[in-house]
Amino acid sequence: MTSADIVIAGAGPAGIAAAFRASASKNVVVIDDNPAAGGQVWRGMARTPWAAPNAVFRFNRRIISADAVRRSLLLEDGEIRYGKLIIATGARELFLPFPGWTLPNVFGAGGIQALVKCGLPVKGKKIVVAGTGPLLLAVAAYLKKQGAIVPIIAEQAPFRKVFPFALRKTIRALALRASLIGVRYATGCWVEAAEGDHQVRRLRLRDGVKTWSQECDYLAVGYGLCPNTELASLLGCGAVDDFQQTSVADVYCAGEVMGIGGVDLSITEGQIAGYAASDQTEAARALFPQRRRAQQFAAALNKAFKLRPELQALPHGNTIVCRCEDVTFARLQATASWREAKLQTRLGMGPCQGRVCGPATQFLFGWQPESVRPPIFPARIASFLEEGTTK
Repeated sequence: MTSADIVIAGAGPAGIAAAFRASASKNVVVIDDNPAAGGQVWRGMARTPWAAPNAVFRFNRRIISADAVRRSLLLEDGEIRYGKLIIATGARELFLPFPGWTLPNVFGAGGIQALVKCGLPVKGKKIVVAGTGPLLLAVAAYLKKQGAIVPIIAEQAPFRKVFPFALRKTIRALALRASLIGVRYATGCWVEAAEGDHQVRRLRLRDGVKTWSQECDYLAVGYGLCPNTELASLLGCGAVDDFQQTSVADVYCAGEVMGIGGVDLSITEGQIAGYAASDQTEAARALFPQRRRAQQFAAALNKAFKLRPELQALPHGNTIVCRCEDVTFARLQATASWREAKLQTRLGMGPCQGRVCGPATQFLFGWQPESVRPPIFPARIASFLEEGTTK
């Protein structure tokens, strides 16, 4: 068992910013389940734009349980005690079911980008990028740079909402569009179905007026992000105050776990949490105006790319919604709540523990998962036995 003044869960932009500010005066340990720092935003970079040389980073570590009373986190390979905890667990992609979404070569937009960074060859492959949000342009530009053919970017949000938002980031938007010359950017357009034999071969696209078929080798589809709130929920965290401290004593939250707001807001919240956790309250307070500006951008982001109701009508009766347990849309329609569906169909009880089907059913039915229980991730029985010996 180890301990630290401040433990930070997550080494994405918020976690790194928090570590940078806190490690100047406190003993800081950062835990992340990835092999390197950066999160989704800075994944694969030789070094992140921020550095925290005085912090200790422990990679490839999953947090499987937590105890607010004992101030401890149980990892797969042991336990760590904290004086203060900063939760910066980020977000994951939001996937919405549609016919054919389980076909091989249908990936999340961020997921395929991560795979290409890890060596997946895409040169000469025809990849359709679809879903919603600024990430689509960034992913398409990256794939095109790696030699992929991107025939179309299908953005479900209408032009009347996307264009005003793009004006807020004019330079960045123009730079991305310049790198995507020759790629059609279709607003108000979405994937109705993916078709193929042993893998996706073609898509049925709709723009609200007409439908058409588009051939492809891969589909990269993502409908934005959803926060990774499992650790915060397990500890019983409620709302945060101005210094990012939650309703649980000495536990802070920062970044996308607070809600989807973009990298600038994540960094600012991370800095405030890092300052506050290390008792530098005046330094934290000085960042409040910067956070307010970033929150305004976040509000515009979420308004511009709000999911359209037509996406709720995409699944057919035999469309799988819970991929771990093969639960179809028709079976879920026969139930009235997350709890009832879980009892009758095993919804959310597979290896992903509802991380995919939970947000999907929230969008489709308005259901809210009712509790988070350990383990947060699948774990060895030995991990819990080892924890028992340390008490």
